[in-house]
Amino acid sequence: MGELLLIRHGETTWSASLRHTSYTDLELTPDGERQARTLAAFLAGRRFVTVLTSPRSRALRTAQLAGLTVDTVDEDLSEWNYGEYEGRTTVDIHDDDPHWNIWTDGCPGGESPAQVGERLDRVLARVTPLLDRGTVALVGHAHSLRVLGARWIGLPPSAGGRLRLDTATVSALGHEHGRQVILRWNQPAPPAPGTATDSLP
Repeated sequence: MGELLLIRHGETTWSASLRHTSYTDLELTPDGERQARTLAAFLAGRRFVTVLTSPRSRALRTAQLAGLTVDTVDEDLSEWNYGEYEGRTTVDIHDDDPHWNIWTDGCPGGESPAQVGERLDRVLARVTPLLDRGTVALVGHAHSLRVLGARWIGLPPSAGGRLRLDTATVSALGHEHGRQVILRWNQPAPPAPGTATDSLP
């Protein structure tokens, strides 16, 4: 069985400032583009049965810079629709509603956890049979990919709240003894040769 690779897009101005970004179609920052290029070396040599991406430009651009050939743009891979909370930070929202938790409450004017779970279940139903032929890559967003990870291991969408996912990271879902498991999670690409981190002890 192949792996199911989950790739979160690179940094945007809103992800850097922790603002909720779903339907707002932001470009990558220069740092986000650098992150995506670093993923290219990390993914080099891997063969994919298919590559799916969210329709948002930040995901499409990440896939391109990471050297992936996109086969399908899938609306179901879009980020959680934040509705009235689009563009706001959790700290800001808590000023109005100190008890708000996206993982249990969803977003007013946007999606509930169950609705996000339903569409990520549809993604899994489409790609899981393909793993018999090899590895599949999904390029998307933090909250939606966290829900997908939770659903893969049979947990409710709310369990995605326990799966932190940073920009430009790769996670791998797979199997162990016939069970669906998380193989690796939130793995950043190694720094490119010659970067400042190489000189650290």
